[in-house]
Amino acid sequence: MNTLQQLKSELENEYQITKNFIELFPEGKNDYAPHEKSMKIMPLATHLVEVFEWPSTILKTSELDFADGGYKPTILSTREDLLQKLDQDYEAGKIALENATEDDLNPVWTIKSAGQKLASWTKYEAIRHSLNQITHHRAQLGVYYRLNNIPLPSSYGPSADSQNF
Repeated sequence: MNTLQQLKSELENEYQITKNFIELFPEGKNDYAPHEKSMKIMPLATHLVEVFEWPSTILKTSELDFADGGYKPTILSTREDLLQKLDQDYEAGKIALENATEDDLNPVWTIKSAGQKLASWTKYEAIRHSLNQITHHRAQLGVYYRLNNIPLPSSYGPSADSQNF
């Protein structure tokens, strides 16, 4: 299996798991946050689903500078909005990986803010980082769900809520 096929397979797996989480998103709790320093649940879930598009952005560009206005966070307000955005962004990420070559993974991709370099990786490493971001933010969402008594779906194995004891 080549690297692109592995990335595509991982993206698909993360999509299926994330979709199960988003299908349980609690309507009417968009502003819930477990702590004053925590993101509110809707912006967190929105960011999570947006990450599925990142392979496309990474493969089409050489950098992202947050200060130049090229990135604008999406504002969503319902579970249905989240599910639609997840499907849309997953398709964009998947298509980008399907159309890429192994050599497309080698160039450097950089994140900046007002020209200051924050991080720099090969495009392969940047895509791997985005897959890690999906796992990280989905785990955060799982904590928010647990604190609101929302049963957690399985991720990489059964959750306490999905097991039959």
